[in-house]
Amino acid sequence: MPHSSWNEGYASGDPLPWDTGTPDPLLVETVESRVIAPGRTLEIGCGTGTNAIYLAQHGFDVLGVDISEVAIDKARAKAEGRCRFEVVDFLTAEPAGGPFAFVFDRGCFHVFDDEGDRARFAQRVAAHLVEHGLWLSLIGSTEGAPRDEGPPRRSARDVVKAIEPSLEIVQLRSTEFTVSEERLKAWLCLSRKRAIPAQPSTRR
Repeated sequence: MPHSSWNEGYASGDPLPWDTGTPDPLLVETVESRVIAPGRTLEIGCGTGTNAIYLAQHGFDVLGVDISEVAIDKARAKAEGRCRFEVVDFLTAEPAGGPFAFVFDRGCFHVFDDEGDRARFAQRVAAHLVEHGLWLSLIGSTEGAPRDEGPPRRSARDVVKAIEPSLEIVQLRSTEFTVSEERLKAWLCLSRKRAIPAQPSTRR
C-alpha cells in the first residue's frame, strides 16, 4: 500500500481495525510467560504505539517504526517519552539503535503479497537481531471461514518458506486475532536468530 494510503487511514479519525488502543493479548501472554526478557526491542509497523508503550512499561527499551508519518506523530504524543518512534520503511531503510534482542510485529510481515518480499522481511529481521535474539510475528491465517475483509491470509507453508532460511522457528501455532471485536484465525510465529545456517533438507 502506498505511504499516502497509510497516512490517510490514520488521519481519517475513523477507528482502524488493528489500532485497538489495547495491547495485543498474544504479546501480553508472551511477556507474562517470560518467554522473552526485557531488552533492546524493535516493533515494526508500530502504528500509534500501543504495543510499544506496553513493552516500555514492562522494562523493554523500545524503538517503534512505521511507514506512516501520521501514525508516528500520534505514537509520540501518546508515549510521552517512554519509548522512541521513527518513520522507517523497514524493507528499504535501517532502524537506528540495533542490534535488538527482540523484534515484534503484529500484522506487518503478512501484508506483503510477494513471497520474495516476505523472505526479505525475514532476512532483515535476522540482520537486526543479536545472536539468539527473538522475533514474534502475528500473522493472518488461511484457516477459518471465508471473509472479504480482515488480515491478509498466509498459509503455514508461506510462513515457513519465508522465515526458515533466515531464522530458526521456535514455535508456530494456530491462534486468533481480535480485530474490530471479531476473533479471526491467525498464526503466532516465534523465531530465533540462527547460530549456524539452516542445513539442507535430506531425502531420507
